[in-house]
Amino acid sequence: QVQLVESGGGLVQPGGSLRLSCAASGFTFSSYVMSWYRQAPGKERELVATIASTAGITNYADSVKGRFTMSRDNAKNTVYLQMNSLKPEDAGVYYCKAVSPAMKLFYWGQGTQVTVSS
Repeated sequence: QVQLVESGGGLVQPGGSLRLSCAASGFTFSSYVMSWYRQAPGKERELVATIASTAGITNYADSVKGRFTMSRDNAKNTVYLQMNSLKPEDAGVYYCKAVSPAMKLFYWGQGTQVTVSS
């Protein structure tokens, strides 16, 4: 059974930091490209960051470059999103997504809420 379980969300003040985690199971994690998406109320889900299956190559949305860092630990089947200098516009539900080689399969987690407010 495939599972992606996000954690680490919460309430943080502007300028603060959070670290999100996504624990994966039920598939060959090390072969999958992993991504973080977010969705704010009334807005479409948007891609935040992606990390390749190996070599740790990452890509980020322009809005988070220099503030967010995505990483993965293939031994723990987990990806992380370190979010620094958070802004109110970073708030939303953050989702983890796994995409198989050749993009034949994909899986979503249930999301974790991030609130940025003073």
